[in-house]
Amino acid sequence: MSKQDYFVHASGICESPNIGRGTRIWAFAHVLPDAVIGEDCNVCDGVFIENAVTIGNRVTIKCGVQVWDGIVLEDDVFIGPNATFTNDIFPRSKLHLGEYPETRVCKGASIGANATILPGLTIGRNAMVGAGAVVTRSVPPNAIVVGNPGRISGYAETGQIATPLFETERAHNPEVVHTDVEGVTWHRLPLAIDLRGSLSVGEIGQQIPFEVLRYFLVFDVPSAETRGEHAHRECHQFLVCVAGEVAVVADDGKKRQEFRLDRPNLGIHLPPMTWGVQYKYSADAVLLVLASRHYSAADYIRDYDEFLRLKEQL
Repeated sequence: MSKQDYFVHASGICESPNIGRGTRIWAFAHVLPDAVIGEDCNVCDGVFIENAVTIGNRVTIKCGVQVWDGIVLEDDVFIGPNATFTNDIFPRSKLHLGEYPETRVCKGASIGANATILPGLTIGRNAMVGAGAVVTRSVPPNAIVVGNPGRISGYAETGQIATPLFETERAHNPEVVHTDVEGVTWHRLPLAIDLRGSLSVGEIGQQIPFEVLRYFLVFDVPSAETRGEHAHRECHQFLVCVAGEVAVVADDGKKRQEFRLDRPNLGIHLPPMTWGVQYKYSADAVLLVLASRHYSAADYIRDYDEFLRLKEQL
């Protein structure tokens, strides 16, 4: 590619010919010969980019970042100032690996200032790593990670936690409310309360909108852990937190909302082709999941990019 297709500051060093059109490399940045950088990127002052590095289009790398061998930055990634990548779990002076583990920051993800990313991890599509976080495990798509060690504190673009706006205030009455996520519905189940205690019930085909072939319970989940992170091709699920509370994120590929299940007469229906995540489990949480199909590994979609591709085909 000809020199005029991209810009290198007079105080910058770019040894690689593999630089995309419109990319800008600023003062005191240094790009080694085998690095590949896409179009319309912004490589700020004092950035070092090693050889076995692939950088996509429209990537921004702020000042003071070193991008080492084995690192892949996909399109539209943002790397904040002084963010630190590592590529060797057990580094020693004068000892070089024959092959470095791949660390991948997926499309649209952002890494905050002074964050540290350990080797061999994947930062999922559209994820956001907060300033100063130390990331020791791969980050799911859309997750927001903060702290040391990094913990998921939320999910990007979910807005405020959704609250079911039932037409009546009477908590005993069953009711269904549609959400902003395609096909996902809140369900207030019938509730009976007297001196003997409380009873909540759901009739199959009425409050539970499908035939149930399987159930499972999720409990004793450490509060920092997430569950789900998948969609189903054909299986419906109905979630009720029968004790404690848990947050549920539902994603239809275009809209994403977070819901809190904190009452045993409050349920949420996730239809097929809905990406679901459960997290923020309280210590006493017990999540009941009713499913319309027997377990089949082939029914699961565990890759978010594959999920988005399949949604586009519907």
